[in-house]
Order: sequence, then C-alpha cells, then structure tokens
Amino acid sequence: MVDMSGFKLGIIVGACLHSLLVSSMTAGRDGHGLVGYGISMYNPLCAYACRDVLSSSMLNCSEITRMSEDMGMEMGMDSETSPECYATDDAFLETLAYCMSVRCNDVPTWNLEKYWNMNVAGRLSKQPAPKASYQQTLANLTMKPTDTLVASEDLNRTMLVSDDDYEGSYNAQAAFEKMEDSHSTYGIVLLVSGSALPVAFSLLRFIPFPGALVTKFNAWAIDPPLFGTRHKTPIAGLFHIPTRGQAFFIFYLIAINVILSAAGYRSSQPNAWYPSASGSDGEIVAYITNRLGVLSFANIALLFLYAGRNNVLLRLTNWSHSTFLLLHRWVAWIATLQAVLHSLIYLRIYVHTGTHNSESRLPYWVWGIVATLSMSLLLPASILPIRKRIYEFFLAWHVLLSISTLIGCYWHILERFQRQWGYENWLYIAIAIWGLERAMRLARIATKGIKTAQVTVIDDDYVRVDIEGVSGSGHAYLYFPTLTWRVWENHPFSVASAILPSRDRPRMLNCDSDVEKLGSSTGSSDSESPERQHKGSTKVGLCFLLRSQTGMTRQLRQHATLSVLVESAYGPHEDLSQYSLLLCVAGGVGITACVPYLRAHPGTRKLFWGARSQGVIDAMAPSLVGVEQETYVGKRMSIPEVLHKELRDAAKTVAVLVSGPSDMADEVRCVMSKLGRQRKSVHVKLIEEAFSW
Repeated sequence: MVDMSGFKLGIIVGACLHSLLVSSMTAGRDGHGLVGYGISMYNPLCAYACRDVLSSSMLNCSEITRMSEDMGMEMGMDSETSPECYATDDAFLETLAYCMSVRCNDVPTWNLEKYWNMNVAGRLSKQPAPKASYQQTLANLTMKPTDTLVASEDLNRTMLVSDDDYEGSYNAQAAFEKMEDSHSTYGIVLLVSGSALPVAFSLLRFIPFPGALVTKFNAWAIDPPLFGTRHKTPIAGLFHIPTRGQAFFIFYLIAINVILSAAGYRSSQPNAWYPSASGSDGEIVAYITNRLGVLSFANIALLFLYAGRNNVLLRLTNWSHSTFLLLHRWVAWIATLQAVLHSLIYLRIYVHTGTHNSESRLPYWVWGIVATLSMSLLLPASILPIRKRIYEFFLAWHVLLSISTLIGCYWHILERFQRQWGYENWLYIAIAIWGLERAMRLARIATKGIKTAQVTVIDDDYVRVDIEGVSGSGHAYLYFPTLTWRVWENHPFSVASAILPSRDRPRMLNCDSDVEKLGSSTGSSDSESPERQHKGSTKVGLCFLLRSQTGMTRQLRQHATLSVLVESAYGPHEDLSQYSLLLCVAGGVGITACVPYLRAHPGTRKLFWGARSQGVIDAMAPSLVGVEQETYVGKRMSIPEVLHKELRDAAKTVAVLVSGPSDMADEVRCVMSKLGRQRKSVHVKLIEEAFSW
C-alpha cells in the first residue's frame, strides 16, 4: 500500500524547493535596502509573470547539459539557457513582448522598456542587452500568434501564453513578494520595538505618580523575583530567576517572536510554484522558513545591541547593564532556535527531493552550516558555571564564535543571493553596533593612556588599587597587560573615590574624599573632617577596593606597582536627593559602590555594613566620616530587622541601596518588596549595585 502522507510530504517539499530555486536566483544585481523598503522583487509584475512562464522552456539556442530519467519511466533532457541566448532568440523575444503587450495594459511604456532592457536576458549586473527594444520587437511581429505554449515545452516560434500559466506565475510572484515584504516589516518591528520599548518604559519615571503608588506597583510588578526568593543567587548554579519587571519584557520578546513567526501568511492559488497537488501547505512551509531566517537576523542585531557596555540604551533608560545582559542571553536563545528551525526545514526539503547530496556541496550551504553551528555552540559554551569559573576563556571563545556566526551568515547570503534582496543589511546593522561599541571602548582607554597602578595590601582578603591622573565615577574596567599574556582581559570595579593622597604625605589605608565633596559648599562643618584635613594635599585619581579571590585579583597582591589601562567611566550614579533617607546595605567590597552615594546625598545617611575582617572597615573609615553606620565583622546582620526598623516612619521617603553578595542582595529585595506590599503610604525605592555574570 502506498503511504499517501509521505507522498504528500514529498510533493510539498518539492514545491518548496521549486520556490527556492525559481524565486530567489543566485545571481542578480545589487539591491539597496530591504524587500519592500527600497527593493522591489517583481516590478512590473505582469512582465515578470510572462517571463517566468517562458523561463521553463527550451529555446533554439539553449544548450543540452545532460539526459535525465523522469521518475524512472522516460528520458528527458536538461538544458541551460544563457543570457546571450535570451537576448537574441527571436521566438523568445517576440513571445515575451506580445505577452507583455496583452497583459500589461495599465503599465506605462517607459516602465516596460526599462524592464525589457534590464531583465530580458536575466538579472545580472553585467549581461547583454536585447538585440531589439520592446517596441521594436512588437513592431517586428507581422501577425498575431495563434499557437498556445504549454509550460515547459520547447519554444521555437512565437506563441501565446495561456491564461492558466500566466495566472499561476502571476499569483506565485505576487504572493512571494508580499510575503518577503512582510518578512522585512516584521523584522523591523522586532528590532525597533526591542530598542524603543525600554526607552518608552523608562520615560514613565518622569510622570509624577504618587510615591506610595509607585512603591506599591514596584513591590508587586517590578522588583520581586518572578517566583521564589532568589534573583542574584543562581538556581542550581545554572541560571538566574529574573525579576518580575525583567520577566515581563522577556515574555514580550518571546511573544512578539512567536506572533511574528506565525502571523500574516496567505496562500494564493492557482500557483505555478506550488501546484494544486501540494495545495497551500508547501507554500506556507516555504514562507515560514524564510520568515524564521529573517527574524533570526533581526534578533542578531538586537542581541548585539543589548550586549555592549556602551549600549546607547543604557544612556536613554534607567535599566541596568545586568538587565540588558539578561535580555541579550534570552534573545540569543530565540535567534538560535529560529536559525536551527530555518536550517532543519530546508534540510528536510532537500533530503526529500533527493538533491541534498549535490546541494550540500555548494558554498552557501557550507557557510549556513558554519553560522548555525557557531550559534548553537555559543549557547552551551555560555552557561553560568563556565562564565564564573573560566571567564577569561569564555570571553575569548564567545567573541570568536560570534565572529564566526557573522562571517557564516554573511557568506551564506552572499553565495546564495549575492546582494539582491538586502538580507545582508541585518548583518551590517549588527556589525556596525559591535564595531561602534568596541571603538568607544578603545576611545575611553586612549583618552586615559597608560597609567601606573599602586597596589596596597590591606589584609589577607582585601587590596586597594590607586591610579593617579584619572577621574571618573561609577565603575571602570581595568586592564593589567603586564600581569597576564591575555592582554585583552579586563574586569569591572566600582570607584570608591576620585581623590588620592598626595605623595608628599604618608600613604594611608583609606581612599580620601570624593572630588564632588571637595568642591561642594555643603556637608559637614567639622574642622576635623577629611575634606578639610586634606584639602590642598590631595590629587585626582581613582581608588578601588578589591577582594582577593582567584586569577587576576590574587596576582595583584604580588605587585606594588604595575601598568594599567583604564576604561571609564561607566554607570553614573542615580540622583537620590529627593529621598529624605538614604539607607545603604553593603557586604565586603560592596562598600565601594555605596560610598559615592553616601557622600553626595544631602539628607540623612545610614550605612549597615558587613565585612569578613576589620582591616577593610578601618581602611574605609576616613571616607565615611559623618555617616551614621553599623558594622558587622565576621557575623551576619539581620536584614529584615534593619529594614523594618528603618522603615517604621511612614512619613519618610527612603532610598535603599544594596551592594554585596548575591544572597544579601536577594534578601534585601524580598524584604523590601514585602514591606512595599504590606505597608500603606510608604514611599521607598530599591537600588541594586551589582555586576552580572
């Protein structure tokens, strides 16, 4: 018994293959833009439909390439028609001209002449011109043709194109171009919405909603983990649970990709590329796999945008770099899934038509494999345990596989379509984003030049790094090219201070006052404050407090001075002056992110700080003069007790800043969210200062 389902599948994939081969010729002149946005595939459509019908016929000047057996029953001939043949064959030219004159009544003659000159011989940028113009060819017809051409039969005299053949080709090309237009539109929607929505959501912060309402909304919809109590602390050491605000946008990215991948498909019958035997099934399959390829390209551009630390969205929004890195990883999964599905569907097509063996040898196929495999390898090679344990190597192969992906995608398109349809423009966007981001990194480094870092060991756990002659705030990325052969290796560190003690004073184990504090008329009037003690005896520079762990931070302890490159400054501090109380919860070297906030805040300032040793607390003490503080050395603070106590007064407006270990940050987040949900008329804001893996 014949398996009709398999037979139907064979017809469907055969129709898809015909679409791929006929509608997207490998060679063609360069387009500018995207299909539907600067690039027209079939204009005028009537003329393209006439030629499409004739393109399957052998001409008098066609060359026979080989004999072939049709379904094992009879012999046939495979032929090849050159551009020169199309440009000079009278039967072809006259049949095409007559078809155009009958079918293109509403198209201006100048447009038909333009089509004739550019497309009669083919779509190559360099090809022979027709031996006669469109109007001259019509004039050469001495009598109206009477015989009707049957599609794929030899064309050896002037003939008529049948209504059925014309309608099938017309519908096929009209529908295909409409779908390609929608692919471009949906790709633009994806890229623009993924870029613009974070900006739009961030602008909401300028609307003067009541503080208590904002607190309640954040406590329910934005700040808590999506589920459970852990956000910064990974689940099973493998992945992080996003906050509810992050999860909302991740859901949007997934939903919009699913919708755009599934919506807007329409079948057009009768269809020369998808005969009635396959119906609309083969047609829709082809549209879906092409859509997936375009959306994957659009997502590649978006994930490159999210990844950069010079991401323009960081300046236009109040979203953190950690949030964008999380979105980067989710978009990478989506883009890779789309690329894999695109590849698997076409693999299925070629296998079922028996052409996989020959097609897989072509360059475009090989480059497609390179791109898909590179994307697929990036995902398991970027899981959290690898990023944390061998970050330097992760970074190197992440960059290499990313470059391999871009190269594979580019040559896949170039070898398959050249630059006809603008698919490569999605890659140009990604390359431009990446190139600009890297150029900005180099510019930041170049403006600072090579500096000397002075390393001071505080105790067994902590060291301080001072870099003279560099200003900045927030955090900086430090390169120590003489410390390792991996000269590209860099790590982010929070700037504890932008003022250093001068060399004519004894070195102290503290980071002196911030430059803003020295230049401000506000602050403590105590004559013994560091600002007044050292004013005039300090200099511009960056002070960093590091915890010695493994790798680079451990190696620093062996050096007193060494060369350093500084990439700064990143992450300007948020203005919290509208809050009457600034409450900082710090753990270990997390204090470095708190100090600038504590110095700049004009209201009440309180610090709750836990550390492994007394040495780091003593080292930072002069920088915290005037700040009400409680310290915990070698013991755990009760975060719920601290926050409940400080937030008892509903009249206060409170900003809570947490900077420390993951479990500390998660506990503060959960307690704050619970208080925000339970307390009435409380106005609090949570700020988390942390670097993300």
